[in-house]
Amino acid sequence: MKLSLEQLSDQSGVPGRTIRFYIQKGLLPPPHGERRGAWYTPEHLAALLRIRQWQESGLSLDAIAGLLQARQEAPLAPARPGAIEVRSHLIVADGIELSVAPERAGLTQSQIRQLFQRVRAALDELRPPPTDD
Repeated sequence: MKLSLEQLSDQSGVPGRTIRFYIQKGLLPPPHGERRGAWYTPEHLAALLRIRQWQESGLSLDAIAGLLQARQEAPLAPARPGAIEVRSHLIVADGIELSVAPERAGLTQSQIRQLFQRVRAALDELRPPPTDD
């Protein structure tokens, strides 16, 4: 999936100007392509959401840069009342929803899709087959 700067900004809640600043500071990899044709990937979005979560946990940009350079994961603080977290909200079926906090769960987008597919398969096994009335 290719994202424009505007789409990346909309999905992350981070202004485009801030995204460019993070790229300039080395906190976020540069986009693919050049100038007006530049595009971002889901990996850019995940990195941006991680940076935002670390900032909301009280880390400075310098501390975040250090974590990224050392390729370490910041310890996640326990969820506290009023905290804002990014969640993947998946509709499994009418009345059944799956909510995942990818950073806390330590799952990639691909793994979340696999989890969703397995939950759907388990639901199909639990439901009785349709009757021919």
